[in-house]
This record gives sequence, C-alpha cells and structure tokens, in this order.
Amino acid sequence: MHSVSNSGAIKLSSGNNIIQKKDNRKHKVKITHQSPVMGQLPATTSSQPNVITGDHGYILEDVPHLTDYIPHLPTYPNPLQDNPAYAVVKQYFVDTDDTVAQKVYFKSDDVHACIVTCGGLCPGLNTVIREIVGSLHDMYGVTRIEGIEGGYRGFYSRNTIQLTPKKVNGIHKRGGTIIGTSRGGYDNKKIVNSIQDRGINQVYIIGGDGTQKGASAIYEEVRKRGLQVAVVGIPKTIDNDIPVIDQSFGFDTAVEEAQRAINAAHVEAESNENCIGLVKLMGRNSGFIAMYATLASRDVDCCLIPESPFYLEGPGGLFEYIEKRIKENGHMVIVVAEGAGQDLVAESLRANDNKDASGNKLLDDVGLWLSQKIKDHFKKQTEMEINLKYIDPTYMIRAVPSNASDNVYCTLLAQSAVHGAMSGYTGFTVGPVHGRECYLPFYRITEKQNKVVITDRMWARMLSSTHQPSFLSTKDIIESFTDEAPPTQLLDDQVADNGLVTK
Repeated sequence: MHSVSNSGAIKLSSGNNIIQKKDNRKHKVKITHQSPVMGQLPATTSSQPNVITGDHGYILEDVPHLTDYIPHLPTYPNPLQDNPAYAVVKQYFVDTDDTVAQKVYFKSDDVHACIVTCGGLCPGLNTVIREIVGSLHDMYGVTRIEGIEGGYRGFYSRNTIQLTPKKVNGIHKRGGTIIGTSRGGYDNKKIVNSIQDRGINQVYIIGGDGTQKGASAIYEEVRKRGLQVAVVGIPKTIDNDIPVIDQSFGFDTAVEEAQRAINAAHVEAESNENCIGLVKLMGRNSGFIAMYATLASRDVDCCLIPESPFYLEGPGGLFEYIEKRIKENGHMVIVVAEGAGQDLVAESLRANDNKDASGNKLLDDVGLWLSQKIKDHFKKQTEMEINLKYIDPTYMIRAVPSNASDNVYCTLLAQSAVHGAMSGYTGFTVGPVHGRECYLPFYRITEKQNKVVITDRMWARMLSSTHQPSFLSTKDIIESFTDEAPPTQLLDDQVADNGLVTK
C-alpha cells in the first residue's frame, strides 16, 4: 500500500509497519515491489535513470527534473495559491512539502506551450487539448499556447494554431482532433530545432507507445542542448496496450461504442436462420477492447484475440464449436480483434511485410479472411446452410467523441501534465497506477506492451460468459506462465506488480 500524506511525506506500509521519509523536492518514486523500506534519492546530472534498489527488493526511481541538468533555476510563487477555485483546498497548500508545490519553475508570462497529437484517432483527443489549454490559462495565467498541426511533421512543415479557451470551448463534444494528426514524419533534430527557434518551453505530446518513444528522444535532445523545455507525454491508445498505467483514455468509450456493433450483429443473427454475426474490433497486439466488449455484451458466443491462439479444423477447433453452437441456438455472434489469428492468415495468404508510416506492420484483414473460411467450410464440408453478416466498425469507433467517464479521465490527465510541467518535471508521461495519478519516466511505458493475460481470472470470466473452448494446448499454457506477465489491468481484483510512481 502507498499514499502521500498531507504533510507531503511519502508513506509505504507493509502489514503494521509504516515508514515515512520527507522529500522536499517532491521526487516521484517508482515502486516495483512493496516494502516498508525507503531511501533518499541523490541528485543526478546524467540522463540515465536514477535508481536505488532497496534491501527487500523494491526500487526507488527519480522522475527527471529540469534542475537535473540546469542547476540554480529560479522559482516563482505558484499561481494556484491565489486561484479562487483552489483557495479552499487547504490540504494542498499549507506547507512547502505539499503535493502541489508552492513554487513553480516557469513564470506564467514566459511560458510558450505547444500541443501535438500523433498517430491514429482516439476518443478524447479534443478533451485533452481543451483541458491542457484551460489548465494553463485558467490555473496558471498562461496565454501563449499553440497547436502543432498534423502530428510530428507539423513542427517543421506546417503552421501552428493559436489555442485559447474560447477556441477550444466545446471541442470535447466532437470526435477527432482539431489540430490534426498523422503517422510518421518524425525527425528528432528538426523537431527540437523548431522548438528552440520558436522559443517553446513546454511541449505536450499526445500519442501511443511509438509517439512516446519519439517524445523520449525529444527530451534527450533537449537535455543534451541544455534547454529549459519541459517535455510531457499524455499516453493515447484506443487498444489500451500501454503498460504500467491502469488504463488509457478513449478505451472506455471504445468498449461502449463497440456494443452498438455487437448488438447489431446479434439482431441480425437472431433474425436469420443459422446466422453468424461476425464483428471485427480494434486490437493490433492486445485484445482488451474485444474482451471487455464481450464481457459487457453477454450476447457473444466466441471472442478471439491476439494473445490467445486458436485453430479452425479438427476436434476442439473453431469450426466444430460454431457448428455445435448453431445447432443449439440457431445463431451465433463472434467477436474478433484485428490482430487475432495472424499466423493462420499468413499461412493462407501471401506473406505481408508492409508497414505503415509509424513502422507498424500492416495486418491482413482477419475479419474478411475468417468470414470466407467459415463460408467455405460450411459450404464444402457440412450439410448446414449458414448466413454470415460481417461488421467492421473500426473507424466509426475511433471517430466518436469521448463519453462522460473518459471526459473526466482526460481532464485529470491534462491537469496532472500541466502541474508537472509547471513544477519543472520533464521527460515523463502521466497516468493512474492503482488509482493514483502518477508521473512515469518515458522509458517505463515504452519497454513493452500491455496485453491480456490468458491465464488470468479476467480471461476466465470471459470464457465462462461465452462458453467457448480455450483453444489452448498444454504448451500454450506453459508459455503463458513463463512470460511472467502481470495480471490483466482494469477491473481485476488482483493488484498487478507493474511498478508505481507516486505524486
């Protein structure tokens, strides 16, 4: 268990033991194993992670700060102390050790901030943009805020958009991003040159794991040049495949919107004789949307995701299960994530080694492939006639505005990012870990991807809902255990040992 006390002391507890340690500069802490031992982090001038391993196996890790490479930076009174909205929140502004520091490292009039969105669309992008602008302007009095048009390449090839509270008012009700996005176009030197030439000193980068890797490289180049520029990431991926954090914004909306497609498939399947409703959902490498949409729907008979291999023919295969289900119920609904069964697709089709502008491998369309395979099987090898209705709502889901839950979540992320930047932190991304808003060094969320653990109870719940076979061999189960993956994130009761950085 962990917490931050009103006095600013970081507390760790194990059983009945509690140890407190003051940390006046408010360093964030990375905890990978619970332990009642704690130490003070020394200053560092290197861009390498500043890590201390405790006697009982846990790790303390500092989050980068501007003073790590620019010593003796001046500080200024925090404008939040005089903000009417925050004046009543006394527990945050009593002492110098409080969670939001009394001093900031940027004078409001000197701040020149920019926001960029990269990669694919995701519900909530406009909400994050709106709340960054609102937080900078309304909380800290910042007036120079720009949107970089069209993703990373916009730094050096496009114009900027002046962002004001009036301009962004109401954009949270719209899908997409008002400043545009793109894949690719990353040129580290050109981007940092543009940041330096424009006099930008706060950069807010919204994107997935590839975008965050780019943000990390931008931070390293900024540090190398000794620039007083805070580089902050807001993790965005509709697939929820960013590790460590509890969940990425837009995921909740995506699961909710996926219900419409599943409901439509169920109506079609029920209304036609021997009908199969097949829905393809997002999930290149992680099947969270498919799994949670299946759990929420309760109308799905089979869910196929990238983490769980399956086979078509033979005893216990997908075709046998489909035939059994249709004989029992007269209809069936199948949900397949876009990255599922790619090994089977590759065997049937010519190998596809093409990549998109972001460097991601272009996947073969498993939905169309599976539709045809099912039709061919029942046409050639059984006397049963089937109808199959295929629905691909991918881009419809990406383009919708965020729901109420994601709007609140996006607000927390944006405000946390702004508070961190104004306090001088840099080279970090924001997100909740075990319910606490945290700052994490970039590399912690780019080391690997968050994936569904098929030996975890959440996948078991899904299997019990659909009654589908697991399709797992003994070898598959052993390999899943040896991966040492943490329990599936989100609604699971077990705490994942992913690590933690507390504010």
